[in-house]
Amino acid sequence: MFLSLTLGSTLALVALAGCSFEKEEQIWEIAGPVFGTRYHINVVLTEDEARLENLGEGIEEVLDGVDASMSTWRDDSELSRLNSRDDQSEWTDISAPLYEVLVSAADVSSLTDGAFDITIGPVVNLWGFGPEARPDKVPDDNELAARLDATGYEKLELRAEPPAIRASKPQYIDLSAIAKGYGVDAVARYLVSAGVTSYLVEIGGEVRVNGRKPDGSAWRLAIEEPVSEQRQINRVVALDQHAMATSGDYRNYYESEGRRYSHTIDPDTGRPIVHTLASVTVIAENAMLADALATGFNVMGYERAQALATRENIAAYFIVRRDGGFETHHTPAFTSYLTQ
Repeated sequence: MFLSLTLGSTLALVALAGCSFEKEEQIWEIAGPVFGTRYHINVVLTEDEARLENLGEGIEEVLDGVDASMSTWRDDSELSRLNSRDDQSEWTDISAPLYEVLVSAADVSSLTDGAFDITIGPVVNLWGFGPEARPDKVPDDNELAARLDATGYEKLELRAEPPAIRASKPQYIDLSAIAKGYGVDAVARYLVSAGVTSYLVEIGGEVRVNGRKPDGSAWRLAIEEPVSEQRQINRVVALDQHAMATSGDYRNYYESEGRRYSHTIDPDTGRPIVHTLASVTVIAENAMLADALATGFNVMGYERAQALATRENIAAYFIVRRDGGFETHHTPAFTSYLTQ
């Protein structure tokens, strides 16, 4: 049985037909819009309308807080205010959540030799994949060089106590490749604090689970076939803890003068990725890390990413374009999650 909670200015409870009147644990769904996409949260609980309403309101509050801190689409967000500062050379105090995300981003940037870079936003915007309008023409070398010169995760410096940031050169920080994952983790922490031990939290494809379904089975998650025309399953994984995120170039792209341009930008070149890796899925302890690693691996391409993930014992699943079709590969750490 599922219960749909529609979150917004009002909260509505809709119970589907065929529900049992016994107080047994069942799966309830809480869903709504956020971050320009949607969230879907399944919780395993006995029927309790008041508790479910409270959970829905609490989840909305948590996600509103993440959006108010980390959105680049909101002029009044904490991150937008930071990005708008002309002089970033002095320490600027930041919230603990924003500091947590920035530290994790820095760690993944170092691990991937800069393939993951939260300062690449100006270049992403230049290609038309951010708040700026889609360009009339493909950026030329001079435009790219100017934007690239203004980027570089190494220019950021973080301080733990009190949380603060400064930059040797003004930076535009874009957390779109890690903030959704953080939002998933924030909701998961809230659910645990509210006494929910079995749940599935999904925001825009980033997922974190814990516990099992009422019948004792693990949560089953699908890895999509990387095709834009339709949605079909490539493989299914089973999880009772941890998080999973996928990054690919098959959904968000545009075509200009017969060429296809992916939304994933290589920080080394300032250009959309052009290699044969169609998608990569990562399983990690938390969604923030899985989200960032999947993006970094997608930038790196199959050979480099596979070598790094294997060396670091990271669970990763790769779908690679070969001869008009796809072939799949995974690291040893991913094997135990695959279903038959």
